[in-house]
Amino acid sequence: MSRLSSLKPEAATGATAELFAKIRKAVGKVPNAYATIGTHSPEALGAMLAVDGVVASGTLSKPDIETIKLAVSEVAGCDYCLAAHTLAGKFAGLSPETMKHVRAGEPTGDAKRDALVRFVRALVGTRGTVPENEVAAIREAGYSERQLIEIALAITSITFTNLVNRLNDTTLDFPAVA
Repeated sequence: MSRLSSLKPEAATGATAELFAKIRKAVGKVPNAYATIGTHSPEALGAMLAVDGVVASGTLSKPDIETIKLAVSEVAGCDYCLAAHTLAGKFAGLSPETMKHVRAGEPTGDAKRDALVRFVRALVGTRGTVPENEVAAIREAGYSERQLIEIALAITSITFTNLVNRLNDTTLDFPAVA
């Protein structure tokens, strides 16, 4: 049960109503996480959506973006984001088996994807400067320096929603991940 209050999307006004309308048009509904964020800070929701737009228009593929979001959400223990991005991963072309391996940090059979998962887990799971061998490995897998920045931006976006959902214990409105 969610801990923070949330407007019903049809009751929103002003900037929140505008954001909710854009979200509804894009995904068919206003997910509970977005409703909570928009209820309390339409500016934060707008900023998060803008960051996601930058990530989506960058050079990372949709499967790579969803791989990042799944790996980070697993490390963070965010059941809401795991559910949401498992569904998004399916639409991005990731198989259920691949997503299971990504979440577990296990080999997927795709060396480039495996390097991405290892790098993301290293970046979010360590403190201080990321070891040089981790940076070298992601570069050797074929990711450019631009993409390293885009990976960090994708991590930033999902970390925000992970934090909000963990604080809120947001009620799932996507199929739970087993």
